[in-house]
Amino acid sequence: MKRFGKSSKSASGRKKAGWKVVVGFIIFQFIFALITAPLIVFYGPFANVRKTVVGAAMTTLSHQWIAKIFLSDEQIQAILNENKIETIVQDDTAIKFTNTHDDSVEVEEITEGSKFHGYMIIVNDPTRVKVGYSSKLGTAGEMTSQIAKANGAIAAINGGGFTDQSGTSMWTGTGGIPTGLLMSGGKIISNDLGSNSVKVDVMAITKEGALLVGPHSINEMTKLGVMEAISFGPAIIVNGKTTIKSGDGGWGIAPRTAIGQKKDGTILMLVIDGRQTDSLGASLRDVQNIMLEYGAFNATNLDGGSSATMYYENEVLNNPCDPLGERSVPSIVYVK
Repeated sequence: MKRFGKSSKSASGRKKAGWKVVVGFIIFQFIFALITAPLIVFYGPFANVRKTVVGAAMTTLSHQWIAKIFLSDEQIQAILNENKIETIVQDDTAIKFTNTHDDSVEVEEITEGSKFHGYMIIVNDPTRVKVGYSSKLGTAGEMTSQIAKANGAIAAINGGGFTDQSGTSMWTGTGGIPTGLLMSGGKIISNDLGSNSVKVDVMAITKEGALLVGPHSINEMTKLGVMEAISFGPAIIVNGKTTIKSGDGGWGIAPRTAIGQKKDGTILMLVIDGRQTDSLGASLRDVQNIMLEYGAFNATNLDGGSSATMYYENEVLNNPCDPLGERSVPSIVYVK
């Protein structure tokens, strides 16, 4: 009996020791992966992964350290230069169409396997599309849904970016100070361009409902009868031609917001979720391809990341990646 007792105790000890080895091995593998994964990403043979990670990091501002801790500024710039986005001048005479004033608004789900998930709003009457802005502009932004409800909108997406900061992190502030131009109802609400002849990437809508994308000055937009405008880019489809000629666009994978217009005037409003287990995000090329599939003749990227939000019939359709939910923004594009 004594021998049996000793043997049982010894077996129990061996089991405990075995579990310690297993747990220790798992911990070692985890730590090893944490140490080696960045080295593989930034110095390994996977060029596309490296470009995606660097592009995503360098366009979020507050997360640029992810790339800078492993790569020099010269190396980062060389990687970003591998993505070529061509600037195409929009032919403003080619955006004429007969507006049927069909007041229907449709929503369709966009899914690319486990890569990303999002929604497309299709607006048949482009004259219903307007720019809204925070009632606290200059001090603080408001959520997309708040601005939408204040304007009696049936649908909306977030619009332009902002430059205010909170603490030491850029673009983590209140969204109160918009970048570039902000025009609503034919009135300039905010403008930091310095000159009416300066050209910047815009999303602008004329009185007739034509969408302008790419570089335009205030003088040009005034001549074309622009009523609504925000500054953001880059343009991804111009005159029916794609602007991304190599790589994925250089902005990595992230939540995205974009707007486009078909030749018949139909407005396309897109939001894709990102930075989530069931939706990693989309590249600019992904957004370009989706807009092409929907027949966009002109399209441009808008502010994405944590700001990416879609509102429809009194609810937020998508799943914003900010831990607190909707992010405060200075402007939206909405359907009246």
